[in-house]
Parts: sequence; structure tokens; C-alpha cells
Amino acid sequence: MKMYVGNLSFDTSEGDLRQKFEEFGDVASVNIITDRDTGRSKGFAFVEMTSNASAETAMNSMNGADFNGRKLTVNEARPRTERPAGNGGFRSNNSSNGSSRRW
Repeated sequence: MKMYVGNLSFDTSEGDLRQKFEEFGDVASVNIITDRDTGRSKGFAFVEMTSNASAETAMNSMNGADFNGRKLTVNEARPRTERPAGNGGFRSNNSSNGSSRRW
């Protein structure tokens, strides 16, 4: 089962998170989400455990618990929603023939 872990300290490492969740069972993966431009943590992660029972125990124990000075939010991860591809929703004013922008 994959879990969302929110409100992480920006100093938390994947190793720290893995070690904490291994108290509840085998951890398959840990992925702290980072900003693609700065590489800095966005303050949340996904932890996947090999057993649903272990994941349930971890969620019940860790949700609201203090970890590295922050109260965590831990729940079952929701499926990723599709987002439209493109340039962040901005429309270019360039014409298809490469002419300059029109303001």
C-alpha cells in the first residue's frame, strides 16, 4: 500500500523516513517529492509498504505524530490525476510561422 506523508520538515531525508516507517514493517519504497528547479523538498513524500496491515498500523500511528519537529499527515495515497500537458496553462501569442509576439 502506498501512503501520502505530508507536513515533512524540509530537512527530512528518505533514509530518516524509511527508518521511521520500518518500525511498522517492510518498506518497499520512499520518495520525497522535490522541486524540479531547486531540488528542495516540497514537504511531502510517498511511502510504500509491502503489507497492507503494516501500512494501516503505520498510518494509525504516524498520522498526527511529531517527526523532526512537525506533526505529520499520513493517509492512503490517492491515484494520480491526469493533468493537461503543455506550458502551465499559458497560451503563447506566437504564430505558427515564428513571427514575433503580439502584445
